[in-house]
Amino acid sequence: MTVHPEISARIAAGRQAVLAQTELLHREFGRARSHWKADGTRVTTTDLEISKSIFAALETQFADDQFFSEESAQLGAPIAVTTRFSWLLDPIDGTNNFALGIPHCAIGLALLQDGEPIYGFVYDSARRVLIHGGPGFGVWDGGHPAQRTGLPLERQSVVGFHSPYDTAYAAHAAILTNHFKIRSLGTSTIHLAYVGIGLFDAVVDHNVKVWDIAAAVPLVLAAGGVVDYISPSPFPLREFDLQMGRIFYVAGDPTVIPQLRALLGV
Repeated sequence: MTVHPEISARIAAGRQAVLAQTELLHREFGRARSHWKADGTRVTTTDLEISKSIFAALETQFADDQFFSEESAQLGAPIAVTTRFSWLLDPIDGTNNFALGIPHCAIGLALLQDGEPIYGFVYDSARRVLIHGGPGFGVWDGGHPAQRTGLPLERQSVVGFHSPYDTAYAAHAAILTNHFKIRSLGTSTIHLAYVGIGLFDAVVDHNVKVWDIAAAVPLVLAAGGVVDYISPSPFPLREFDLQMGRIFYVAGDPTVIPQLRALLGV
């Protein structure tokens, strides 16, 4: 595959920008000051510092790109995505875990082209590994290429499930528990990234915003998997809005999507 220099330069820069923040992430783990935002989510001083530092590093090289972060100071109307390349960042997914000293959290950075995520960087804090890749580039778990099994779901399959924000979906927890082994790590980014590298067989999530999954979506697609949106697809991203609605999706190998939809009745 021939990679355009504009893309390869951004991939190299994105990787370097994320890895440069891992020392801070580990140093402040379980120690950073935090407060609760108006939307009921927690933010720490480390979230803000990582967001500022990653974008500062990238903006020096790609001044014409757009930069969107969960921890931006955006107010008012949504911001239109108008550039060929843009970046979407969740500086710490699993902030509650991070603040409390629970290991599962991640830095998630996505490179978008015309609103579509084409490459993702997910720093898995618990495993101290950078998961990265995208369609046509493969998926890398640290320095090793990752592979998925492609098998249908069975009783021993591991499915990531985030407690639903809307209690109308509570029945899905019982259905999934009755059929599979369930894992809930407290970070949607890691759930989906683990599908990309084969640690999870599938994910069901009702709770996410676009920044929670943007970095992991290209990992799943690069591995031959599917991210199937039950709610309207957020991609291509046309505007960035901190007040956007929650996304409901299922993900896994192509063979598991009909299984999950049938079980959940969606």
